[in-house]
Amino acid sequence: MTQNTHPPGPQSHALFERAQRVMPGGVNSPARTFDAVGGSPVFMEYAQGPWIHDVDGKAYIDYVGSFGPMLLGHADPTTVAAVQGQTARGLSFGAPTGLEVELAELICDMVASIESVRMVNSGTEAATTAVRLARGATGRNKILKFAGNYHGHVDSLLVSAGSGALTLGIPGSPGVPEAVVADTLVATYNDLESVAAAFAEHGDDIAAIMVEPVAGNMNCVPPVDGFLAGLRDICDRYAAVLIFDEVMTGFRVHPGGAQAYYGITPDVTALGKIVGGGMPVGAIGGRESIMRSLAPAGPVYQAGTLSGHPLGMAAGLATLRQIHENDIHGAIQPNLTRLLSGLEARAAAAGVAFTTQHVGAMFGMFFTDHERITRFDEVAASDTQAFARFFHALLANGVYIAPSAFEAGFISCTHDADVIDRTLTAAESAFAAVAEGR
Repeated sequence: MTQNTHPPGPQSHALFERAQRVMPGGVNSPARTFDAVGGSPVFMEYAQGPWIHDVDGKAYIDYVGSFGPMLLGHADPTTVAAVQGQTARGLSFGAPTGLEVELAELICDMVASIESVRMVNSGTEAATTAVRLARGATGRNKILKFAGNYHGHVDSLLVSAGSGALTLGIPGSPGVPEAVVADTLVATYNDLESVAAAFAEHGDDIAAIMVEPVAGNMNCVPPVDGFLAGLRDICDRYAAVLIFDEVMTGFRVHPGGAQAYYGITPDVTALGKIVGGGMPVGAIGGRESIMRSLAPAGPVYQAGTLSGHPLGMAAGLATLRQIHENDIHGAIQPNLTRLLSGLEARAAAAGVAFTTQHVGAMFGMFFTDHERITRFDEVAASDTQAFARFFHALLANGVYIAPSAFEAGFISCTHDADVIDRTLTAAESAFAAVAEGR
């Protein structure tokens, strides 16, 4: 491993200066910017297993994992070989392939609630299709979502409402007209009363509840006992569609998704990230009676030139087969437990208020004195300045986490005990830096 000095190095700086001249903000996704923690981003060149390497030759233990897909580690040999093999046979055909059928069959086999599946190109596209499908299937207009849940940059779902029990949607971005979000209701995650209030007033016109079964875009916030079951009951009572956004949790918290982990059956599921093995793939699936509403079987239109792209299908198949056939999650748990307990012990020794949460192979780190985080307002109240100091100290010591206090962390089956111990050594210095900066 290359010895790390304080990053980013000169080549990353130079690339960022070039990028800012030709790309908005110098990045292709706001999640990659360092605006929330200060400084400029590190540009990466290659990755293998739990390690990611920047353009200046520095190595980092990676807990971003491309924001979730790399459950098997970077450059998994089986997945890489599958993509390379397909590349030699053609990149894209604009026609059906057997790979699409095989991946669809495997998804239906692994996720009990999915009887039929449509491949798309991203999690955002899957969420868009889920909303359109629910509205088309029910003949209703309103969608209920939760503050702190993110479903991609879908206009009607890009709504912020703080942590109030219920508000009508207010556009969360310029370029989203108020009329577009007029039918979006926002409730409080982990608060069934806020959902009941929305349905008491608008129940006859609510097409669906859309929820991250484990919130991963306000860091990692699991559902409290009874929350997901309560959503299922409300949807049944009002004949609304329950949509699980499992773009992040699908295959990461359990081979059958969060729905299998918690034993709750949604009507429709949006998938992404792991389903494509690191390639840009999304999928939407659910009961056949709902999915048949999609064109060409039904009147709800959805299409995509590159949907079912052969390289993405090959990567997804290679990845999901390994998850399906091996106890990947069981192998990860001891090392994740070692990591999180070690982090909490080192924070306590440094006198830093800090807690962790996890579900399956995703986790969250919070600089707070709350023992358990359940709501968006609790996440928002955490110490983001402490996180920024922690982030930069880890980066300087060869550990790469997401540059935001509101992103979940991800571990792979290649993060072995030695990698965890290296991480904890770096974390000890990082918590000391947090304590010194108070």
